[in-house]
Amino acid sequence: MSDRAGITRRGLFRGIGTAGLLAGCKPSERPPTTTDDPGAAASPGEETAVGPGPAPLSFTLNGEAKTLEVAPNITLLAALREQLRFTGTKVVCDRGACGACTVLIDGVPRNSCMTLAHDVAGAAVTTVEGLASGGKLSVLQQAFVRNDALQCGFCTSGMLMSCQGLLERTRGQKLAREDVEAAIAGNLCRCGTYPNVVAAVLEAAGGSA
Repeated sequence: MSDRAGITRRGLFRGIGTAGLLAGCKPSERPPTTTDDPGAAASPGEETAVGPGPAPLSFTLNGEAKTLEVAPNITLLAALREQLRFTGTKVVCDRGACGACTVLIDGVPRNSCMTLAHDVAGAAVTTVEGLASGGKLSVLQQAFVRNDALQCGFCTSGMLMSCQGLLERTRGQKLAREDVEAAIAGNLCRCGTYPNVVAAVLEAAGGSA
């Protein structure tokens, strides 16, 4: 096709390809056009998406208010270790499979390697550093020591946080072995200290080991 008609072969095919691509997209995936609903645009004062650069993040860490600048693609694990220097939370698999990076977010155990830092805005985060108080180990930590529930230590901080979460949500209740085993199902220990962990948690809860 010649240029005399005002269009080239390459331009024609490019236009056909673009039209086909847009036709296959859901409305939510299509780029905005002048015919889109004008109400979809953010008005002044409305919250907008975070990014692409660092943005302020405020949350409570082990009972203390923290505010820092964090890029939108940074995980909570990276922010804790690299920006706040709370290195008790461990990097092991870094894909949510081992539980070594477990922290409590508003009392619920979560994998910090799979949680974006900005997802905890306004929340209360507890890491293993927050268990001890006044230089003294918590009841759970002391039970871990007495029952030899730790060996190499890679899984220990995450294991402690999953167990702490269990103790907090079952406070005043009598725990069974099955309760502890369910709570630590997402925490992998290559040293095989699971029976000792169960014994430690039952002791800390006042149950029978």
